[in-house]
Amino acid sequence: MILEHKIDPDTATNTGTRNPFGVVDVPDPDDADVMRFAASATLDGSLADDNAEAWSPVDSVGEQHTILGNWSSRWNGGADPTIAGDTAKKWKQGRGEARIEGDRVYLYFEWNSGARKGLIDARRNGPKRLVGKYINLTSPAITRPWIGLIVNDRRIDGRFPEGRLDFRR
Repeated sequence: MILEHKIDPDTATNTGTRNPFGVVDVPDPDDADVMRFAASATLDGSLADDNAEAWSPVDSVGEQHTILGNWSSRWNGGADPTIAGDTAKKWKQGRGEARIEGDRVYLYFEWNSGARKGLIDARRNGPKRLVGKYINLTSPAITRPWIGLIVNDRRIDGRFPEGRLDFRR
């Protein structure tokens, strides 16, 4: 499965973006709210973590040796009003893609069969930790601090104040 992100006229600025996907940039991805959240939030990458068990439908046999490329994504911690019967505890699953620009990692992802989209703009804080912010590209007023832990080339654990936003392959 290849996501092959194409610029979406509903979310794209088409020129002048920091991110490599050509969509609306995450506003102030290193702001004070992000730093406060990053100072207190933790992820340990343990086998007991919610993201430890394989759940990705993506066929990704073998080692990737990089976080670049296609991923499966899922999040919980909020109810999506566009999904009938959704609750904060239910996982919203979709596809994602990771790209790197300098010391920044960009994670573009979709859920609800691609009807909803998001972007994470995170700075590397050491070899495994990511610190940044998420924007809901479908509802850009929704932004949240986010931290991630690169467990390996098949698993990125993620957390925002209300819940989880994880990636697997």
